[in-house]
Amino acid sequence: MWNERYNEEEFIYGTKANDFLQQVYQHIPAKGHVLCLAEGEGRNAVFLAKQGYEVTAVDMSEVGLTKAKKLAEERGVHITTQVADLTEYDFGTKKWDGIISIWAHMPKPARERVHQQVVTSLKPNGVFILEAYTVEQPKMDGIGGPPASKPEVFMSLAGLRQELSGLEETIGVEKQRDVQEGKMHQGLSAVVQFVAVKK
Repeated sequence: MWNERYNEEEFIYGTKANDFLQQVYQHIPAKGHVLCLAEGEGRNAVFLAKQGYEVTAVDMSEVGLTKAKKLAEERGVHITTQVADLTEYDFGTKKWDGIISIWAHMPKPARERVHQQVVTSLKPNGVFILEAYTVEQPKMDGIGGPPASKPEVFMSLAGLRQELSGLEETIGVEKQRDVQEGKMHQGLSAVVQFVAVKK
């Protein structure tokens, strides 16, 4: 599905990094190693590489990551890409200074496994940054997010606090905000934003 979705010249989510990530990325220790989950066409990974981080982008779509590498070359930075299903990907132990999850929606059992690995694989003082759609999103005017028929893949602040209880929350909010990311994410949206640190 994702290979088909990304298989066009246009960057369907745009080439500009996610707004929330741009606001909070400096929580991650400078020049650290950062893992970007479900990174797609690479806009967030490339942004972080431009800020001096060593970035690894993981996605199940080879087509998306080919576009990510092309974007990195155009912007004069290097990113490492790995084609993998997140539910089968080994995050390592105490390996990352930062892990980024922007719109990385998946069924609850898979998400819980991924979030357990997030806690294990962050270094001490490593930072996890997430933005995702909440179950309110299908009622909004904006375009984007999972279908209403899959309520289990939306995220909530309460759920994230439970799944990431091994981290110390520094930002946690559910809100409505205007999202402008390519043609696929547009307009007033219902989101959860979460930043937490491994103590």
